Amino acid sequence: MAEKKSTEKPLKKKKTSSKYNFYTFIKPYRFVFAAGMFFLLLSSITMMLFPYLIGQLLGQDVGNSVESSTAFVNLDDTSTLVTVLFVVFGAQAIFSFFKIYLFGYFTANTLKDIRIKSFTKMITSPLQFFNENKVGELTSRVATDIELLRETFNTTLSTFVGQIITVVISLMILFFMSPKLCLITLAVVPVVALFGMFFGKFIKKVSMETQDSAAKSNAILEESLVGISNVKSFVNEFFEIIKYKKTVLEVRDKTMKIVTWRGIFGTLITFCMFGSIVFVIWQGKLMVESNQISGKHFISFILYTIFVGGSIGSLPDLYAKIQQALGATESLMKILDGTTEKLALQHIKNPLNLKGNVTFENVNFAYDSRLDIEVIKNISLNVKEGQQIALVGPSGSGKSTLSSLLLQFYKPSSGSILFDGKPADQFELSKLRNEMALVPQEVILFGGTIEENIIYGDLNASKEEIIKAAKDANAHDFIMSFPDGYETYVGDRGIQLSGGQKQRIAIARAILKNPSILILDEATSSLDSESELLIQDALDRLMIGRTSFIIAHRLSTIKNCDTILVLKNGQIHETGTHDELINIENGLYKNLSELQYQ
Repeated sequence: MAEKKSTEKPLKKKKTSSKYNFYTFIKPYRFVFAAGMFFLLLSSITMMLFPYLIGQLLGQDVGNSVESSTAFVNLDDTSTLVTVLFVVFGAQAIFSFFKIYLFGYFTANTLKDIRIKSFTKMITSPLQFFNENKVGELTSRVATDIELLRETFNTTLSTFVGQIITVVISLMILFFMSPKLCLITLAVVPVVALFGMFFGKFIKKVSMETQDSAAKSNAILEESLVGISNVKSFVNEFFEIIKYKKTVLEVRDKTMKIVTWRGIFGTLITFCMFGSIVFVIWQGKLMVESNQISGKHFISFILYTIFVGGSIGSLPDLYAKIQQALGATESLMKILDGTTEKLALQHIKNPLNLKGNVTFENVNFAYDSRLDIEVIKNISLNVKEGQQIALVGPSGSGKSTLSSLLLQFYKPSSGSILFDGKPADQFELSKLRNEMALVPQEVILFGGTIEENIIYGDLNASKEEIIKAAKDANAHDFIMSFPDGYETYVGDRGIQLSGGQKQRIAIARAILKNPSILILDEATSSLDSESELLIQDALDRLMIGRTSFIIAHRLSTIKNCDTILVLKNGQIHETGTHDELINIENGLYKNLSELQYQ
């Protein structure tokens, strides 16, 4: 049972300069991305031939003059012109296919890498990271925030670039046809660009707030469902609904804020663009009447102007969507920029095979969330291999924190911990933890089968070794009583098994690991008498020949320990055997023992 009550620090309040950005994940697929851009360019160029060819088709009898075609194909011939149009559309369709396929490939692989990197980063983060961040919020970052990138990478980004290409090519053609009309069209571009820049920043900010609210709602959802028995036993369903509703309404309000401003901005841009198009058409008609431009060019000019207007009009919204995706995943980038433990992410090939000697030298410790309060104060301790050391004391005395320091979940603020005479930081962290096994008070099993949960102690174990470990843990009989035996699914967090059954599976897992150092964190404190006897028998068998640290409230289970440490306020208050401590007049251990027997 943990003594710490950590203060949560929301991710959005952390201010770090991130070394991770989207280019980090785009880089491995930059050639695929470049190929997609190449076909995007070809698709856009072929599409730009459409207004010119349509102008040739519809403008043959418009205006005061008829021009002869000087191209290598006779565009004055309607049949030839229609054939060219179909060829252009066919080429455009082929280019579009490759564009869509390449961007889809790029997106699928980029998101795959982001998901794997995010999970790896989280699972290798130190325990303090999980003290500061809710699991529901973290899962939301991976599940929801990353998914926002799918549409951005798949369509929005390519469409955004395609529209820019369309605008550039169209303006070049417009300038060639009529510099005067082109300059009139360009007059509205700076206004749109200026509005788009400020609007994009605003959308990014609101989007970050929206995703933070969504992460909070997901955290409430997960906490409520995981602790559903507490919710129902305290009849607090209404309270959880109110909390969840509040965060969902925040998401709704912020989403509507984005929608409203996008609507206002889109309407403004549409009015400006199409107003300028009408003005350009009016001016163009006057120029046709005065023979300043041919009918064919005028129709093409109108179509190109519409292309420019539509493209420029859509750019701010596309830019806002890109900013929305970037803003929504900014917290994820901060997670990726966090510190991790130096772990060997592979099966341990050459284990340390420690003897089990453990030494604490003047160890002090305070949690990062409350550095002013020392939880462990100047503890020195020398444990020989094979000894059984009991840790007792009132709640909050530092028992579980001491076991966390032993497992290297945290580093001492000062002092050092030695294993077989060697400081802990001189060992590879994965190999050091591989020498230890923890049997906690509250066992949480994975949602697979019984066999999958036992083999977690040694992923290379054989079926025979799994069965032997289960027998040593007094678990084989109840496992075989199930129709599916070792293939029985335990349910979410092992919900389909009783507390005693889960505890014995945890012991079997520890036996299979074959550790040098064993940590029992109140492993029998919440069980019935029959289960306690079975588990105590299994634990006695497990502790033979192993250095064991036993955190216990039931003092009857530690009478035979080699040494009992009585902790109070993070310090060793008393030490000795059961017989020695029980005879200390007004001693803390004696008082605890008398209270239990009474």
